[in-house]
Amino acid sequence: MSIPPKPAVRPADARFSSGPTKKRPGWSLSALEGAALGRSHRSKAGKAKLKEAIDRTRALLRVPADYRIAIVPASDTGAVEMAMWSMLGPRPVDVFAWESFGEEWVTDAKALKIDAALHVARPYGALPDFSKARREADVIFTQNGTTSGAKIPNFDWIAADREGITINDATSAAFAQPIDWAKCDVVTYSWQKVMGGEAAHGMIILSPRAVARLESFTPDRPLPKIFRMTKKGKLDEALFEGATINTPSLLAVEDYLDTLKWGESIGGLEALHARADANSKVLYDWAARTPWIAPLAEDKRTWSNTGVCLKVVDPRVTSLSEEGQTEFAKKLASLLEKEGVALDAASYRAAPPGLRIWCGATIERADVEALTPWIEWAFAVCASELAKAA
Repeated sequence: MSIPPKPAVRPADARFSSGPTKKRPGWSLSALEGAALGRSHRSKAGKAKLKEAIDRTRALLRVPADYRIAIVPASDTGAVEMAMWSMLGPRPVDVFAWESFGEEWVTDAKALKIDAALHVARPYGALPDFSKARREADVIFTQNGTTSGAKIPNFDWIAADREGITINDATSAAFAQPIDWAKCDVVTYSWQKVMGGEAAHGMIILSPRAVARLESFTPDRPLPKIFRMTKKGKLDEALFEGATINTPSLLAVEDYLDTLKWGESIGGLEALHARADANSKVLYDWAARTPWIAPLAEDKRTWSNTGVCLKVVDPRVTSLSEEGQTEFAKKLASLLEKEGVALDAASYRAAPPGLRIWCGATIERADVEALTPWIEWAFAVCASELAKAA
C-alpha cells in the first residue's frame, strides 16, 4: 500500500497521557508562585491552603453541603484503600470491575476476607451486569474505566433505598462526567487526572451514610495510620478541615488550587464536562468513518469522554497472533511519539493492544483534530511494513 505524505499540521501540544495528564491551557511555573513553601502544613498558612483546596473542590464539583471532603495520601488508590479497609465488613459486598484498576479492588476484597461477590466483565470494553447489585450489600465500582475506555452510562442501577454504602472510584470521571451524589457514599479521585494536577495526593468524599458507617463499625483488622479516619469512635473532623494524616506537598497543593481556579474561570463544571465531550467526540467521529479502527468499548452509551481507548480492527492485524497484534500497536504508538505528535498514547500494559488518548478538559480540541491524520499516516507506515514482512 502507498504511504501518504506526512500531515502538514501538528498538534500544538502532543501530551495525551492518561495520567499524569497535560497541564491546563496556559499553565507555567508562575502558577506556583504563591505556594506556602518551606512552611509546615500545620502552620496557619499551610492549613489555609489545604482548607481552600477542600472548599474550592466542594464548590466546583458541587458536593452536597453535608458531605465531608479530605485530602489523603497515596493518590486515588490510597483513597479507595482507606474506604475499603475502614468500612467494609458488616454487610456483604458487590464488587464490579471491568478494567485493570477495578480489578485491584477485587483483589483487595479477597484479601480482606469479606463476604464479597465479584462481578468482573470480559472482554475489555464490556461492562458487568449491574442488575446483580444487591440492595442490602455494599457496592464498589469504578465510574470510568481508564484502561478500558468504558464508563457507567448512569447511576440508575444503584437503589435509592439501599441499605449498604457505595464506593465510587471516580478518578478519571470527576470533573468530566456527572456524579449522582445521592447514589454515592464514598467518592475518590486524584489530582493528576481530569484537572491535570500533580500525582501522589488523593481525595475522599464521604456522605452522611459513610460517616455513620465509620462511627458504627470497628474493623477486626489493624488499620495502618494512613487509613484511619476516626478517633475514639468518632469521625476525625480535623481531617476534613485540612489537617492531613501525613505531610502533603504544598507545592502540589498550590498546583491543584491553580487547576480549580482555572476550572472556575472557564465556566465551572459544565464547561469542564463540555471540553471533555468535545475532545472525545473528535476521536469517536473519526473512528466511525475510519474502517481500520474502532472504540474498545462497543456500546456507545459507555464510551468514555476522558481516556478514549481504540483498537485496530483491520483484518491484516487481527489475523496476527496476540504477540503480533501487540507488536503492531507498539510500533504505531512509537511512531507517533517519534514524530512528536502523541506522547504516551499506547494502550495500558494490561489492556488489549491499541491506542489510549486522553481527552479530558485540559486537552485542546484542535490538538485532537490535528492528531487523527497523523494516526492515519502512522497506520499506513506500519501496515506497509507488515505487508513487506509477509
